[in-house]
Amino acid sequence: MVDVTPKEPTHRRAMARCRVHMQPETTSKVASNAITKGDVLAVSRVAGIQAAKQTALLIPLCHPLLVGAVTINFTIGDDYVEVETQVETVDRTGVEMEALTACAVAALTIYDMCKSFDRAMVIGELALWEKTGGRTGHWRRDADAVFSSTASEVARSLPIEDRIDGLIGSDSVGFDG
Repeated sequence: MVDVTPKEPTHRRAMARCRVHMQPETTSKVASNAITKGDVLAVSRVAGIQAAKQTALLIPLCHPLLVGAVTINFTIGDDYVEVETQVETVDRTGVEMEALTACAVAALTIYDMCKSFDRAMVIGELALWEKTGGRTGHWRRDADAVFSSTASEVARSLPIEDRIDGLIGSDSVGFDG
């Protein structure tokens, strides 16, 4: 673990985004709060906040820190829900991992709550979009550098054998074909 004790605490902020790609009918159900498990966005927001606060327990060598604020917003597209998280602190280390973890867990919660309607959902494009504070100062992802085709578009275009190849535990042991 990196020694951060000599550093001075500074205000730090990080923003992450990801998308949950789904069928348009599923997106419509989320938007109209018609998912039988409950309010997908409210539950996902709480899950993301909890995840940000527990990041050091989930990620080895990640420093525990006092999370000052977590904001989670959603944008609903025709066939996706975008999750955007922002985490802030005044501490000796950044909150990038907290923002990414909050984003991932919020997306996983969306998947969990919607899976009975749409098992083909794909979570993708998880990335840090901006960070401020600390030794390296301000950094922002170039929006033009985003992949031209999404991971879900690439995955959907591949045969199932190619989508499985390379996954952890997918060395065909225990599979019959």
